[in-house]
Amino acid sequence: MPGELLRTDVGDLTFDVRVDGPEDGRPVLLLHGFPETSASWAAVTPLLTQAGLRTYAPDQLGYSPGARPSEVEAYAMQNLAQVTADLMTALEIPVADVVGHDWGANVAWTLAAWHADRVRSLTAVSVPHPAAYTAAFRIDPEQKERSAYIRLFWQPGKAEEVLLADDARRLRRMLLGADGDTGVSPEAADEYVAVLSAPGALTAALNWYRAMSSDIRVDKVEVPTTYVWSDGDVAIGRTAAEACAEFVTGDYRFVELPGVTHWIPEQAPEELARAILDRVAGT
Repeated sequence: MPGELLRTDVGDLTFDVRVDGPEDGRPVLLLHGFPETSASWAAVTPLLTQAGLRTYAPDQLGYSPGARPSEVEAYAMQNLAQVTADLMTALEIPVADVVGHDWGANVAWTLAAWHADRVRSLTAVSVPHPAAYTAAFRIDPEQKERSAYIRLFWQPGKAEEVLLADDARRLRRMLLGADGDTGVSPEAADEYVAVLSAPGALTAALNWYRAMSSDIRVDKVEVPTTYVWSDGDVAIGRTAAEACAEFVTGDYRFVELPGVTHWIPEQAPEELARAILDRVAGT
């Protein structure tokens, strides 16, 4: 992935951040999900920088080797949002167009709700507003079934063992898709597996799940928002996707990508970049 790699300090944490695009370009913050890294934006970034934007793609908390706290509570949603706001300050980005995929979308939603002054616009990818997800989980048996995998991730030690056994066979299958060609590329899967195979890395990434709490109430989002969802997503069903609109009070667009799986940044970079650029241009 081209661009410059910055190491940016936030207190005693050091984040690896990939920066690209013109120095005077409007800043766009790209937040990756599980089990990926900032490299997941590799096909999207050039399309944004060609439009004059400046992109900042951090390896998030637990993924950057220098920002890997051991306490589970460090990965609670309110802390993830605060750390992200503090990282923006350290990068001298007072406000940005924020884009998040998967867990990065959860952080982006929370940042937009609780730190709205830092978010010019929001493009959430795959994962809807946390309240929409929670509502769907409670009423939709299909969403419950789609989310069943999380129960494994909640089990310290066992989840790591299962995912990394046999040269990370199950982790690779998650990334590549059941038939090997409905997910990310084999090269990308190798890169993500290498990162998460480092001592403590997979535990840190799974701590995002282990810190989940139903007590956290994320407010409705007032900033201009686009939600991008694909109908081939195994983790998020239509009930949660369509409920998302109820939790945005600002200008809202729902972009559905047919025939695409969960891995939208890798599988549909042009369509995603178009949605991001449309949102940025309209804000």
